[in-house]
Amino acid sequence: MTTISSIEGMLQQLRGLAQSATGTESQATSAAAAGPGSFAGELQRSLARVSAVQDHAYGQADAFELGKPGVSLNDVMIDMQKANVSFQTAVQVRNKLAGAYQEIMSMTV
Repeated sequence: MTTISSIEGMLQQLRGLAQSATGTESQATSAAAAGPGSFAGELQRSLARVSAVQDHAYGQADAFELGKPGVSLNDVMIDMQKANVSFQTAVQVRNKLAGAYQEIMSMTV
């Protein structure tokens, strides 16, 4: 059962990281249809937040490249790192889920 607790821990970290990076949950509300409190719903909301962080970072990078005022290189680099950390966390959650699935499927009755 340590696999499930580690998955829950990773989801909690992913949720906290995405919320602190974006400050909003606008895209995550559309994923609420999967069921509030359900595992699938939480996974969808987490992936939506990761996507929002990436979209924001790429938008900041584009704005900096175009020379828009108020967009500094420091902010762009920080946003890009937040997006990278969010994505890497999501990949690790996926790996843990795949490992847990394989472990469950290999159990004998």
